[in-house]
Amino acid sequence: MSTATDSRRAHRPRRLAVPALLGPFGVLLFAVFVAPTLYAVHLSFFSTSHHGLGFGNAHTSFAGLRNYAAVLSDPSFVRGVGITLLYALVFIPLVLLGALVLALLFDSGLIRARQLTQTLLFVPHAVPGIIATVIWLYLYTPGISPVLDALHGLDITVDFLGLTMIIPSLVNIAMWSGLGYTAVIFFAALKAIPPELIEAAAMDGAGPVRTALTIKVPLMRGTLGTVAIFTTIGALQLFTEPMLLARATPLVSPRYTPNMYIFDAAFTRNNYGLASAASVLLLIVCCALSFAVTRGSTRQRTRVTPSGKARP
Repeated sequence: MSTATDSRRAHRPRRLAVPALLGPFGVLLFAVFVAPTLYAVHLSFFSTSHHGLGFGNAHTSFAGLRNYAAVLSDPSFVRGVGITLLYALVFIPLVLLGALVLALLFDSGLIRARQLTQTLLFVPHAVPGIIATVIWLYLYTPGISPVLDALHGLDITVDFLGLTMIIPSLVNIAMWSGLGYTAVIFFAALKAIPPELIEAAAMDGAGPVRTALTIKVPLMRGTLGTVAIFTTIGALQLFTEPMLLARATPLVSPRYTPNMYIFDAAFTRNNYGLASAASVLLLIVCCALSFAVTRGSTRQRTRVTPSGKARP
């Protein structure tokens, strides 16, 4: 009995360490995510109306699914979803592919002054998104942009705020901020690969390109999947860049993206039920895409052997 009691007493601090370490995270998660989400879901089922030409007392009534139906039938919201998906389809492959190529170049040693280059690539990520957008807006605006003046001197006319260039302009701002940061993450994953695998591939006669494609990239699938999830979520939450570009071009409306639609519904139209319904729908889309990316990366990892070669 004494031995069993002593064993339980010895394991008691270890059992208490789990709630002690996870407790603050759980409280923070509930405070900043779970509770606001539940409140948004609650608000989405109610609508508020004003009597007396807007000067009377507000009246809140149960709306059921009417707010969701109003959001899904609103052409501006549907158009915003299409614009965001188009932006994501362009931005996500470019940033992932570009960062992966940079990380492989860093790991191969082909880039000189590697630490300096990594720092220069990472610095744009440290610049707040609002400031970065203002900088690029200055470079996009005709009449004050030195870039446009230089292109005009070469008889090249580019309207970065035009209909065909507005999406590439948004992608460019996001690439400038996120490419270096993503490359640093991928480079850290490459440095975690056991060097004996690379040496074995070299002894088997594999060149740098073949080693990268058959050894390094397959062993990075976990990191690639995680970064893809966060990049997808970030792309779907597009807000700062088009909100500032809306000041310079009429092509970017106040409801240009779903996040801008939510902002307009809540703070311009004071329709918190409609804004909450749109927020819940956007959350569902983000969760669904995150689940799809996670399942896809998990299936890819199961097809890779410990040696890094794909199973037939």
